Amino acid sequence: MTDKTPSSIPEAEPAAAETPPEGASGGRPVVEVSPAVHKRLTTGLGGFAMAMGACLVLVFAIYLVAPRGESEADPVVDYGSQLWAMRSDAPYTVHAPEGLPPTWRPTSSRLTGLGSGSKGPVAWHLGFVTPSEEYAALEQSNEKASEFVPRMANSSKPTGTQTVNGVAWTTYLNKGKKANTLARTLPDGTSLVVTGTASYGELAVLAAALRPQAKNGGLTPSASATPGS
Repeated sequence: MTDKTPSSIPEAEPAAAETPPEGASGGRPVVEVSPAVHKRLTTGLGGFAMAMGACLVLVFAIYLVAPRGESEADPVVDYGSQLWAMRSDAPYTVHAPEGLPPTWRPTSSRLTGLGSGSKGPVAWHLGFVTPSEEYAALEQSNEKASEFVPRMANSSKPTGTQTVNGVAWTTYLNKGKKANTLARTLPDGTSLVVTGTASYGELAVLAAALRPQAKNGGLTPSASATPGS
């Protein structure tokens, strides 16, 4: 009887690796295209993107150089309701500009302290863009003048006086913030401050247009004023 040991059993030969059929990759068909078609497929999207980018750059350049109307740059506000509120409820006689040319565009109006129920100061800010495209604002309050005026003027050092309609206004200058200021304090303690990047000449136009407003909406007699401190 022949002794059959494991070594006498012939080893099985490894199965030959399957070779994918020609023209296939991973069992999936491969589509062959001509060099010309391949170029169009690979460069068409890039060319389109470049063309779109060039168009966007052109549109942006036109936007930068194209003139824009005033309404796009500085929206005009109607401050009539806030003026009415100040006339009715402010603890002092409010002043408002009258007769300013339409080239003075009101762009901001803000009340502080009115109707809050507190006994704190009441202030009204009214901002304009001037005919020379500078900024000028009327700031008025019954806050203590020695605190309110320097804060609105961004300066605590008067530089002189300027006469407007026969009334002396104290002048201030802040070179760092390019702020010119005219200020005066009325006998009742209310301070009027006209300030901004506008020239003293334009600030004087706004100051000269200020008129005291009566509670019933009409004009009140003009009050004499003392220079702001």
